[in-house]
Amino acid sequence: MTQTQILNIAKEAIGTAIIVGGPILLISLLVGLIVSIFQAMTQIQEQTLSFIPKLLCIAIILLLLGPWMLNVMTAYTSNLFTQLVNFARY
Repeated sequence: MTQTQILNIAKEAIGTAIIVGGPILLISLLVGLIVSIFQAMTQIQEQTLSFIPKLLCIAIILLLLGPWMLNVMTAYTSNLFTQLVNFARY
């Protein structure tokens, strides 16, 4: 197994993680920002107020994008297992 192959596997893993985790992180960030602005305007300083909207939005995103995320992860895993046969020869 060469350094190029290892770097390629690492690059694919990081790219897949960003693609799969990106929508959840972006929605969570956006909802947190909106709730923070709302708290600043109304001067409600309740710490737990931001968690409920974030949890609801993340659950909705997982319901909507869950099958797509599973397909991306399955494709990456099957590709990795396919390449593993080639790496085992070295």
